[in-house]
Amino acid sequence: MVLFALSTTSSSSSKLKQHSHQSFLESLMEDSLEDAESTINQWISPELVDASSFCFISSLFSTENREEAKRFINTVNNLHSGMIRLISVNPTSTKLVKAENLMRISMNHLSKEFYRILKSNRRYLDPESVSIRSSKASDSDSDVMKDLKMIADCMISSGYSKECFKIYKKIRKSIIVEAINQLGFENLTFSQIQKLKWEVMEKKIRKWLRVTTRTVNTLFSGERILSDHVFSSSSSSIRESAFAEITLQSALALFTFPEKMAKCRKSPEKIFLTLDVYQTIIDLLPKIDELFSSDSTSTVRSQIALSLANLREGVISMIDEFESSISKESSKSLISGGGIHQLTRYVMNFIAFLADYSDTLSDIISKPLLPSPEEESSGDSSPVKSRIAWLILFLLCKIDAKSRLYNDVALSYLFLINNVNYVVVKVRSSNLRMVLSEDWVKKHEGKVKKYAGKFEEIVWGEVMTSLSDDVTTAEERIRRFSDGFEEAYKRQTGWVVPDSKLRDEIKRSVGMMIIPRYSGFCERYRVGLLENVGFAPEDIGNYLSDLYFGSRGSGSVSSFHSSGSSV
Repeated sequence: MVLFALSTTSSSSSKLKQHSHQSFLESLMEDSLEDAESTINQWISPELVDASSFCFISSLFSTENREEAKRFINTVNNLHSGMIRLISVNPTSTKLVKAENLMRISMNHLSKEFYRILKSNRRYLDPESVSIRSSKASDSDSDVMKDLKMIADCMISSGYSKECFKIYKKIRKSIIVEAINQLGFENLTFSQIQKLKWEVMEKKIRKWLRVTTRTVNTLFSGERILSDHVFSSSSSSIRESAFAEITLQSALALFTFPEKMAKCRKSPEKIFLTLDVYQTIIDLLPKIDELFSSDSTSTVRSQIALSLANLREGVISMIDEFESSISKESSKSLISGGGIHQLTRYVMNFIAFLADYSDTLSDIISKPLLPSPEEESSGDSSPVKSRIAWLILFLLCKIDAKSRLYNDVALSYLFLINNVNYVVVKVRSSNLRMVLSEDWVKKHEGKVKKYAGKFEEIVWGEVMTSLSDDVTTAEERIRRFSDGFEEAYKRQTGWVVPDSKLRDEIKRSVGMMIIPRYSGFCERYRVGLLENVGFAPEDIGNYLSDLYFGSRGSGSVSSFHSSGSSV
């Protein structure tokens, strides 16, 4: 009986305490309701509490009402906290009905304020400058972001996160789309891209390069900063979700363009812009990985990986096509004067530009071809070096084949000199020098000198032998030398050495071969020679200086020994 009495007493005491606690919470809720009703009615006209209405007495979140806005938020938070406590002890309390109605009205009002701030403060919330404003903003600029965060925190904690996100995502997504459109990006289909002429396509690619760089570094970056700030009190998944829904569609549109572009016809002239697109994406990858790191944005990373794979395939295909075009070139036309063939110019200009992308190519060309002869002997090979060395080797083989089309052996050698020298100069004066090495350059410079030696021997060797014939008189030898020199001069008047440095070197070498020996001969056999027999030694250099300018000489000398010059 005693135990039962104690138990009954304990139970009664517990119920008394529970009732007392419930009464206390009811009393607190009554105070919260009065405070909330007073505060809310101050800012919301009773006849304008319809959830579909966006009208209210005045803006709560303005400079002059800053403290009132904070009080409004605190009141709503206290009201919500009171509801949570009261529900735990008396979920059927009539006060909860009134509290829920006030909460609905206040959330409706905060939704309108949230919408208004986002719409009317776009100049402060421009994603291109949010990152700058966040560190250097004026008080008014910072207040806008603070107000958004204050409202978002209140709505989310009060169970109105869906309503908050819906407004935020709708407005911010439209701002991103509008900004990208204003930058000039067009989301073309593959079919539309296929139909574009190359000149038009080139402009669109260059525009894509500018738009994408700016969008990633400013639009997406600024949007990420804003989303993280507004929803900083929420979980990372909520922040990621907000950013993803705002940027995902635009990001996918941007990064599907390279994939579509890479699938179009892969002619070699498109390779450089393709490499620009590839390198731009590679340069942006650290920022992209930072911005689109969550599972909710994994499709962006997947699309970028797919685009890079297609671009790599496109670049390799274009190099293969370029190599094939060198092999297939079969024109039989002769270059006047043994000058530089258009194939040599085209191929070397192409390869020199290609060398500017050597770092990018090293990421694309992962498997080397068989090493070129130079690489095989040195043991120095890399995928890019190997590929470029083979392209040049293909060209040199073509140059050699075309040199044999000339009937004049000397002119054939001059063609080799000019074209191989063009290759060497192009390599030495571009990034090709770094790709191929100094040894490669020196080896091919040696080839040019070897060809030049053969050329000089063929053209001028016979002329010089006339001075060595001991059987004939000195006068006859001078006459034969002069006739041979004149014939060689006339033979070469249409020949050309476009490179001024090489031209001077050849003429200097020929002069060193002829002038000292001829001058010495004339000096030795001066006695007894008749006038008007041959060239004066001092004229030889003048005539040589007139050579290798093309179809017409430089004009410095216009007469031969027959006009009266004498030894």
